[in-house]
Amino acid sequence: MDLGEDVSSLFGKRSKTSSSSTVNRSRTKGMEEAPTSFNQKKCIAWFRQYSTPSNTDTIGPEGVETFCRDLNVEPENIALLVLSWKMGAKQMGYFTLQEWLLGLTDLQCDSLAKLQGKLNYLRSLLLDSSHFKSIYRYAFDFSRDKDQRSLDIDTAKAMLGLLLGRQWTLLNSFFQFLDQSRYRVLNKDQWCNVLEFSRAVDVDLRNYDVDGAWPVMLDEFVEWLKVTRGEANIQ
Repeated sequence: MDLGEDVSSLFGKRSKTSSSSTVNRSRTKGMEEAPTSFNQKKCIAWFRQYSTPSNTDTIGPEGVETFCRDLNVEPENIALLVLSWKMGAKQMGYFTLQEWLLGLTDLQCDSLAKLQGKLNYLRSLLLDSSHFKSIYRYAFDFSRDKDQRSLDIDTAKAMLGLLLGRQWTLLNSFFQFLDQSRYRVLNKDQWCNVLEFSRAVDVDLRNYDVDGAWPVMLDEFVEWLKVTRGEANIQ
C-alpha cells in the first residue's frame, strides 16, 4: 500500500466539482511578500485566489491542490494536517473562509511567504504529547466520510501511516493484521485506543494487560502477533 498516494488522494477524494469549475489562479507578487503585521483583508484576498467564482467562501479540492503546490508541500505532508487542525477544518479537501481566517489569524499569516516560514513550527507541534493527541483525534473526524460514523480501513491505514509511521514499530504488523482480519472500518474508540496502545505497550508485548480495557480488536491483534511470532503461549 502506497500511503503517500492514498493520503494525497484523500485530500481530493471528496470532490464532486466538475472540470468546468475553474479555480481563480491569479497571482500577484504582493502576496509573496511578508510584511510585519497581519492584514485580514490581504488574508481574505489570498484565500480567494483558491476559491471559485461560484463559491467564493470555500476552497474546494482543486483549490487545495493548487494551494499545496504554491506552498511547495505535498498534500500528504503532515504539516498540512496540522494546518487543517489549526483552522478547525471540518472536511478533508475543503477550507471555508471562516476556517481559513481562524487558523491563519492565529498563525499571523496573510501571505504565502509567511506561511512557508511557519511550516517547521507546525511540524514542531507534533513533538508535544498533548498537541499530538489532539491532532490524532482530530484526524479521525477530518478524514472520515461525513455520512459515516466510522473510518474505512484504507483511509485509516493511510492516516495512521502519516501520524504513527515514524514512531510505532508495530505499525506494519498492525496493518498486516488488519488486512487479514474481519475489520473493514475503525470506529473512534478503536482509533483513539490505537494511539494509547502504541504509547503504552512494549514491542515485545510483555506488558500488555490481557484483562485491561482495550478494545477487542487490539486483543485480537496481540493474539495474532503472538501466533505470528510463535509466542502463542506467552502471557
